[in-house]
Amino acid sequence: MQVQFREFDPFNVWIWIEFSTVPSEMEKQYVEEVFDSWFFLGKLGGFNAENLQVQDTGLEISYMNYDEDTADSSMLALMHNMGDLEYESNWGRCWFDLGTSDAIALDVLINALKQFSRDYVTLERVIIGGENEDWPTGDSRSRSDVLSEHQFN
Repeated sequence: MQVQFREFDPFNVWIWIEFSTVPSEMEKQYVEEVFDSWFFLGKLGGFNAENLQVQDTGLEISYMNYDEDTADSSMLALMHNMGDLEYESNWGRCWFDLGTSDAIALDVLINALKQFSRDYVTLERVIIGGENEDWPTGDSRSRSDVLSEHQFN
């Protein structure tokens, strides 16, 4: 699975997936579960690079002292919104407002999609950001529905 980055705005980013073939309904459901799970963790602040105490400790974490003050004083890193996954031919795409979540979120997603591609549904490519010339994002109901739900009068 190739990974490619294009222009990137964390508050308005499309993630594109190129399948090796047109995905079946079951394969679409699997992909949607991956994205829904990733977004839910992000919504809960799971991708906060300012509070990686276990990772920063290293391999020996037996009897590690977890510093609650450090955890509580770190800035929030929350994802804000996710559109519906959309499909056209062998492509899928999904719009996100990644909010204040940190870039580690993208590493986690890429790692998960790489393994997913090996074990379940072959993905040729994942593209973070930008737009496909033959599938403009301006006509997406998914993104506009999410944005209209959150507008204040």
